[in-house]
Amino acid sequence: MSLLNFSGENVEEFTITGFDDLPHRKVLGVIILITYFLILVGCSTNICIIATDGRLHQPMYLLICNLNTVDIMFTTSASTTMISVLLAGEKTISYYSCMSRMFIYHLGDITACLALSLMALDRTLAISYPLSYNSICTNLRVGVLIILSWFISLGCMGKVASIADSLLYCQPIINYAFCDYPALVRAACVNPEPYFLIPTVLGLWLLVGQFPLIMISYAKLIYTVLRLPKNENRGQAFRTVLSHLIPVTAYFSPKLVSVLLTRLGLRLTLTERNALLIISTLLPSLINPTVYCLKTKAIRNRLHEILTKICIAPVFK
Repeated sequence: MSLLNFSGENVEEFTITGFDDLPHRKVLGVIILITYFLILVGCSTNICIIATDGRLHQPMYLLICNLNTVDIMFTTSASTTMISVLLAGEKTISYYSCMSRMFIYHLGDITACLALSLMALDRTLAISYPLSYNSICTNLRVGVLIILSWFISLGCMGKVASIADSLLYCQPIINYAFCDYPALVRAACVNPEPYFLIPTVLGLWLLVGQFPLIMISYAKLIYTVLRLPKNENRGQAFRTVLSHLIPVTAYFSPKLVSVLLTRLGLRLTLTERNALLIISTLLPSLINPTVYCLKTKAIRNRLHEILTKICIAPVFK
């Protein structure tokens, strides 16, 4: 498509050029493919174990299942584009496919943050108020909160997506790794700054609103655990808190680094921006199912039972 006579009204597809200056594209593509495969296996395993075992139909495991579902959606929206560009050499993507992946990507990002907030609330009630936990946190109430978090995310993304869809695009070129809102705005025939107001407000809500609440919840948890007698229950409670802090750290660290670098006035190159974006997309989704599978005793024991049956069954055939 010629850019000289391009009017900004007839975009049918975008071209992803974020990896053009990368020397070892195939290597990165293989790494992303393997990481994506591990995410799918880890998240699907947790979801299947929780869904098929009635003993795990409890609030905490429903929240883990929700987070793993979000991880699959969030990672798929970006990984499939990157794998297609890096390994298949397919750099073009249709307009509506790009818009839908942008919508799903940011929907997953917001919903993941809300899922982590719900899990922090759940663990705070479980450890700080153990006698009242079962009466407060029921499956029905947790289910309603999960559905509410999805509706909030859908409402936020509905506005963001409508803005992106209303723009006229001066060039069908996306200089980033995949379709996200900043990349689309920078490809449009507009001054991008005013169009970042709503995403900035959403980002502040996640970082200045949700993040402190999550940290306060875990600070209260740690305080409660330190007051427990020095026995096995204290160690178990502390390990639970630690296992939940790891996914929170993986989710917020790239975002905080990006904000910190911006506030310091450092200008990142396109390659550095893409690297930070890829890490923030893949790392949390890779860590989450691993942590909850290995650190959650009930899921770990159930997985061990399944693997044992699979290994023993052929012996008796």
